[in-house]
Amino acid sequence: MTSSATAPAPSASSHEFSSTTAPLVLAVDLGTSGCKCALVTLGGDVVAWAFRPVALHIDGARAEQDPQAWWQALLDAAGEVLAPDPARRSRVAAVCCSTQTEVTVCLGHDGRAIGPAFSWLDARGAAAIRRRLRGRWLNIEGYAPLKLWRWLRLTGGAPSLSGRDAAGHMAFIRDEQPAVHDATRCFLNALDYLNYRLCGRICATQDSILTSWVTDNRDPSRIRYDDGLIRSLGLDAAKLPPLVRSTDVLGPLLPEVAAALGLSASTPVVAGAVDTSAVAVGAAVPDFETHLYLGTSSWLGAHVPTMRTDVRHKIAAVPCAVDQRYLALALQSTAGANLSFLRDRILYHPDELASDEEHPAVYELLNKIAARVPPGARGLIYTPWLFGERTPVDDPLLRAGLINLSLEHSREDIFRAFLEGVALNTRWMMEPFARLLGRSPGTIAAVGGGAQSDVWCQILADVTGQPIRQLEHPIQANAIGATFLAGIGTGALRFDDLPTLRRTRRLYEPTIALSRLYGDKFEAFKEIRERLAPLYHRLNRVPAPGAVTGLATGAAAGPAKGAAT
Repeated sequence: MTSSATAPAPSASSHEFSSTTAPLVLAVDLGTSGCKCALVTLGGDVVAWAFRPVALHIDGARAEQDPQAWWQALLDAAGEVLAPDPARRSRVAAVCCSTQTEVTVCLGHDGRAIGPAFSWLDARGAAAIRRRLRGRWLNIEGYAPLKLWRWLRLTGGAPSLSGRDAAGHMAFIRDEQPAVHDATRCFLNALDYLNYRLCGRICATQDSILTSWVTDNRDPSRIRYDDGLIRSLGLDAAKLPPLVRSTDVLGPLLPEVAAALGLSASTPVVAGAVDTSAVAVGAAVPDFETHLYLGTSSWLGAHVPTMRTDVRHKIAAVPCAVDQRYLALALQSTAGANLSFLRDRILYHPDELASDEEHPAVYELLNKIAARVPPGARGLIYTPWLFGERTPVDDPLLRAGLINLSLEHSREDIFRAFLEGVALNTRWMMEPFARLLGRSPGTIAAVGGGAQSDVWCQILADVTGQPIRQLEHPIQANAIGATFLAGIGTGALRFDDLPTLRRTRRLYEPTIALSRLYGDKFEAFKEIRERLAPLYHRLNRVPAPGAVTGLATGAAAGPAKGAAT
């Protein structure tokens, strides 16, 4: 591994980094819905940000994006934040990225991506990965016991049987697209691809490589490839990138990139992190402090000192951006995607909601609409499984639904039920997550676009019974995390400085009077899943090739960010 800058840094304060001449980081946040670029001070103040959408193409099990569209969105969004004030360019001290993960780009020998990138929603690799994971006689939930034990012991997790992670993507390419495989110089995650385009260096961070499931993660200071795991997946070790740390300086911007952005050619590129790791750096660095990301997808996360795994509930503590630490993660497949689905697919008419889901005004309007409805949404229950679920059950065939809908309900009730449904699902995955931590999550830092909603934060507190801390810039959590990593990589910050830089907008306490109401609703929520799961499995099972069936196989309702679990 390449060492990052380790020069001693003075204790930081936000005041030191908030002047109009303070250094800035160009922080890039690439999600599935598009690319945000922000100019952020080392104290976490967001000076400017811009967003450019990127299309997600879904066709059955196929889910793809165009890597060139990512890059163009980065250039356009970065150009917007840099253009208004030319003096800003001279203040940019580093570039650092945070991106969606479980994405696979085939980089050709000519330095160009071969075809579209595999999204984390792409499940074409399911059959290929299952062939590699199962045993001839005895299997545990689809895994040969010895193989599963080896993966859990070395990595803290295992390849997903859904085929939606990098291991599944690479297995599919090897088995079904041999020409693409042979033409591939290196397999890269989205983060690795952007870093390559920025500075020309081929590498992967210890968190971006995670869901290739080919690294020995037992020593967080020395994440390394394991030849046995590579052989088990039938992969070519020569096509895997060298490993670096998230705080490593990879090199300066390529001259043509520096010219396009109007930045100095000596501007360093810091390796950065995938979205889950970057959010954790921006939200809650100390051990066991829990954060909840509410974006298109959602997850609970907390740094812990040891690698640990809950196989049954699909929760793991895995390599991350913080030195000597692991990040425990529990993922909810769709959160904010439920709201954009309701807006775009159900309401589908130009009204006050017909605006960009990333824009704060959307959540201000939801506050007004949902606040008019009493807690409990007048008995309406929503299950937010638009694209299946991953924690605490890994079931891609679950689907969303409104339960107990009557003529008495209005669309305001439906809005409230959608918000409560995501909160109920959060409580569902919080139970095994707390057991993995060995303690109550305590006060939870809320970040992501959904955390802009005062009503949603209060609902989350009431439903989960945990205080919710709404951070000052929740939608820029990824960018702020990337900025802090850039500061550490260039020697201007230390990890110990970060808790003092975190700023809270508001604290939401649970309403004790609602504990019984939401406790009863939570039990009903779990019962709905138990009773309807067999029906969803029958309705959404994938028919054998050539079979004739009238049952739907299900399709994606909207984009979602991935996370390693």
